Amino acid sequence: MLAVRPTLVGPLSATLAVLCFSINDTVIKFLSGDYALHQIVLIRSTLALAILLPIALPLAGGVRALRTERLGLHAVRGLCIVFANMTFFLGLAALPLADAVAIFFIMPLLVAVLSVVVLREHVGPHRWAAIALGFVGVLLMVRPGSESFQLAALLPIAAAFGYAGMTLLTRHIGKTEGSLALSFYIQVTFILVSCAFGLTVGDGRFAGTGSVSLDFLLRAWTWPSAGDWLLLLALATANAVAGIAISHAYRVSEAALVAPFEYIALPLSLFWGFLIFGDWPLPIALIGMSLILASGLYMIWREARQSRPPEEEMPRYRR
Repeated sequence: MLAVRPTLVGPLSATLAVLCFSINDTVIKFLSGDYALHQIVLIRSTLALAILLPIALPLAGGVRALRTERLGLHAVRGLCIVFANMTFFLGLAALPLADAVAIFFIMPLLVAVLSVVVLREHVGPHRWAAIALGFVGVLLMVRPGSESFQLAALLPIAAAFGYAGMTLLTRHIGKTEGSLALSFYIQVTFILVSCAFGLTVGDGRFAGTGSVSLDFLLRAWTWPSAGDWLLLLALATANAVAGIAISHAYRVSEAALVAPFEYIALPLSLFWGFLIFGDWPLPIALIGMSLILASGLYMIWREARQSRPPEEEMPRYRR
């Protein structure tokens, strides 16, 4: 049996997580025309907990791994990611898969901006330039004011804000809370919010708006077919595996080594979008994706360079 080098464990785990997240996005877009979003999320989260807890609880030391004294912050963090997921998936229903994923990848740029405002962290001119480049890429993809502009293109941007807020909260509470607790309370929040949506709009009385995204949110609940149950099970499994894999990746490897592998999601979204939905981005959208990709990777590189110990730094030259 081949042994995996320790330095490869983090990148391989991140690659597995990104593949599972990509499957998650593709299945939800595929089901978005037949089921309500909150029904899909409720089934996904319930099945994901049923898969996750029997495996992860014994490894984490039992039920005590879920105990917390910061339930309020877990709730706020959970609401941030619920908002991010809901807005992203609503956008996904109306947009090509690759477009939604690429626009969402402004999230690291938003984290950098919010870290200045909220955490008073320092961002140098190189990273500000990367942030500006990324936002130019978003403008090329969204194209506000043009005939091709869709309001749905703003939803992945809203999702990126939600994930950025969740990331900042994770930095704040991650020092005292384990990865299983962080994952568990997010899934519980998904279940509670989805149940609330189901009780209020799950009868479909507000559906029929003519908007793909709004109808995905307001559609009546229906019992899934046998084939769709298999897709929902695959969705829950991918979600559970992705959560474990990405947490493991960042636990065993430095963030600067792992983070670039998350950008594999972009070519995967192009692949799934073309293979399953027959979508291929316009040339201007591909340019926008390239700018977002370049700015995100540059941000990661600068972060790694700034965080090196002095003895590991390369000689600096005047620019």
